[in-house]
Amino acid sequence: MNHSQWEILKKCANMEEMQEVPVGLIVDSPWIPGHVNMPTIDYFTMTDKWLNANIKVINDFPEVIFLPGFWVEYGMALEPSAFGCKIEFFESTTPNINHIIASTEEVSKLKIPNPKTDGLMPFVLSIYKNIEPKVKDKGYCIKTVAARGPLTLASHLMGLTNFLIGLKTDPENTHKFIKITTKTVKEWLQAQAEILSEVEGIMVLDDIVGFLSKEDYLEFAHPYMKEIFEAFPNCIKMYHNDTDNIVFMPYLEDLKVNIFNFTHLRDVCKVRELVGDKVCLLGNVAPLDVLTKGDYNTVKDAAQEIIKSHGEKGLILSAGGGTSPGTPGGNISALIDAAKS
Repeated sequence: MNHSQWEILKKCANMEEMQEVPVGLIVDSPWIPGHVNMPTIDYFTMTDKWLNANIKVINDFPEVIFLPGFWVEYGMALEPSAFGCKIEFFESTTPNINHIIASTEEVSKLKIPNPKTDGLMPFVLSIYKNIEPKVKDKGYCIKTVAARGPLTLASHLMGLTNFLIGLKTDPENTHKFIKITTKTVKEWLQAQAEILSEVEGIMVLDDIVGFLSKEDYLEFAHPYMKEIFEAFPNCIKMYHNDTDNIVFMPYLEDLKVNIFNFTHLRDVCKVRELVGDKVCLLGNVAPLDVLTKGDYNTVKDAAQEIIKSHGEKGLILSAGGGTSPGTPGGNISALIDAAKS
């Protein structure tokens, strides 16, 4: 993004009135390489091609605020790699992650990684350090750093089913586990923010929070998410969770979340009612069935209905989740046109 777009994002985060509904999309390796006709493995390993791909996306859709913006990531593999998970890379798809433990009884084996030395983290820090001057030279900025959340990371280290079973059968070790992943997320965000010069925002992505009941959310998720967000008091805080679960939504204000990317499966007005009037909503056109598989008119009609239903204040028009692989550029243009209508 550029500095003007960041100022727009800050105004949205502060729930200020906007002259026009902004359009923002979470984009990463599942979508960008395909859009620019590049093998995913090249996107991951060839920094110049990575930079050119990100700039092409911006040039193709200059009206869109891409989030988090110039994101150096390797699918879901980055944080798990720092714990020693085996990662399998492929030419044109995102990588597979192999679990490193099978139960909560093995949590004592885990050590909090060092972002400067472990897994793929030092590569990302090096890329950010070397790429930021080039990004600035082209008139752009890297304002936001991102990380998978503590429950998502735990599920990659252990496997989702085993993690959820452990949460119910072994709460003591589950808390120990989530404390490890929470500290990892905080330190990883801090390491990125320290290597870059203009960071004013963080994005945490954690869908596994949406697999919990209200009681389990309050015990195993809320205090740890709060710890992460409170570690960055002066940053704009963005949270992605596109599961079809509402139990966590009334607590976003307590987390001090400023911008929330949510599922298309919930009515935008209902989500507004749940989150209150201090959280900007980033959503919520169906990312696959409409934004990817629909045509221009279908996308535009769906987007306009969201704006009409919710109103313009406190809304950034987006997908109800991340941008799906294969999303056509013409459908992104439909979002832009809907926001201008």
